[in-house]
Amino acid sequence: MSGSAKSIALHGGLIALLLALNFVLPAYHHGVLARVMVLACYAIGYNILFGYTGLLSLGHAMFFAAGMYGAGLPMHFLGFGPAAAMGAGLVSAALLALVVGLLALRTVGVAFMIVTLMFAQAGYLAILLAGKWTRGDEGIVLQQAQRSLWGLDLSGEQARYLAALALFALCLALSLWLIRQPAGRVLIAIRENEERARLLGYDTFRHKLLAVVVSGTISGAAGAGYGILFGYVGASFASVQYSIYPLLWVLLGGAGTLLGPFLGTLFMFYLIDIASGLTSAYMLLAGLALVLLTLFAPQGMAGELRRRIWGWLP
Repeated sequence: MSGSAKSIALHGGLIALLLALNFVLPAYHHGVLARVMVLACYAIGYNILFGYTGLLSLGHAMFFAAGMYGAGLPMHFLGFGPAAAMGAGLVSAALLALVVGLLALRTVGVAFMIVTLMFAQAGYLAILLAGKWTRGDEGIVLQQAQRSLWGLDLSGEQARYLAALALFALCLALSLWLIRQPAGRVLIAIRENEERARLLGYDTFRHKLLAVVVSGTISGAAGAGYGILFGYVGASFASVQYSIYPLLWVLLGGAGTLLGPFLGTLFMFYLIDIASGLTSAYMLLAGLALVLLTLFAPQGMAGELRRRIWGWLP
């Protein structure tokens, strides 16, 4: 079996496993896994920019929040259904990513990181200043009656899980498709040596802009999905903390791997969940575990699997 066929089989098997878990997991873990799958989409979006293109962003929460508010505000004020709201969230995130990309990509290295952080902070402050509509840190609760898609109540346990799984499967498939395209190979070449890629004749600015837009749109899809499925839209999701989370998830799972974002998100969620049940200083235990993982698995979980066992992992 070729590496491509193995990769498709592995990722298809993961989706099948997650579907099977829908029928056997207890209620608590059922809800946690639904949340993990949606946030893993956020990490997948971040991984396209950081893991595959080599651009470190500290402002990705603005795209997550753009998708969340782009979907949540029309649902709350204009009566949009989930499908139309998701479309609005995607458009909002894509447009913001395009504008930010055109401006931020004029810088490189640390300057790019700082500029994205500044844009994200500006977005966070804008949400707080527009508190009349966004309700700031208090946020907006989307009513159960608003979250019905084609007769399915997305606030229900089963429908929410399956919708989260569908979103995760779509984002995973899109990421797999992109990195196997010539444009995806150019992104990897830019990560490894941008100057050499430019000398070979590739328009590196255009490809990096593509990475920012795709990354921001997928992150926005995660934000829109989170707001719709869990019924809450709040300014805390636009804070610096939510820009750091996907970086941690990707580093833990393995930057530049397809399964890394999901593994990192799942590991971090359950690490904090288990540690918080043992001690009030749970972040100390979580931090210790993260340091150990960084020391002994510097390429992340999926990265180490690729280095030691499955060299064909994308």
